[in-house]
Amino acid sequence: MFITKIQPRVSETDGAGHINNTTVPIWFEAGREEIFKMFTPSGSFKDWKLVLVNMNVDFTHEIFYGREAVVKTWIDRLGNSSFTIKEEIYQEDVLCAKGSSAYVNYNFDKKQPERIPDDLREQLIKHMAE
Repeated sequence: MFITKIQPRVSETDGAGHINNTTVPIWFEAGREEIFKMFTPSGSFKDWKLVLVNMNVDFTHEIFYGREAVVKTWIDRLGNSSFTIKEEIYQEDVLCAKGSSAYVNYNFDKKQPERIPDDLREQLIKHMAE
């Protein structure tokens, strides 16, 4: 599991006084940073390997400015060329949002999915839910 701490910003707060729902997918993406580095160590988009093909978010509680949020990210399913990530956001130990995203290991030059290499599979398996 990956843990990412977020300090909510004033600009992410909406007129209802809580973090806007459009911010949550951005925070989930921040929690995937270590996974992105596994597939593209250079961080360069010319070497990028992943395509987001699905994302779901359930909002379970408000998130507020001025209180640290914690994003928990883990691998839920590992396929041949794709994998699913589960994600949760907590604030003060309260589950505020949960979701999932699916990625495909993709070769942009050939315009087709590719099998996830064994070394990456081993890394991903280490971050699967028990």
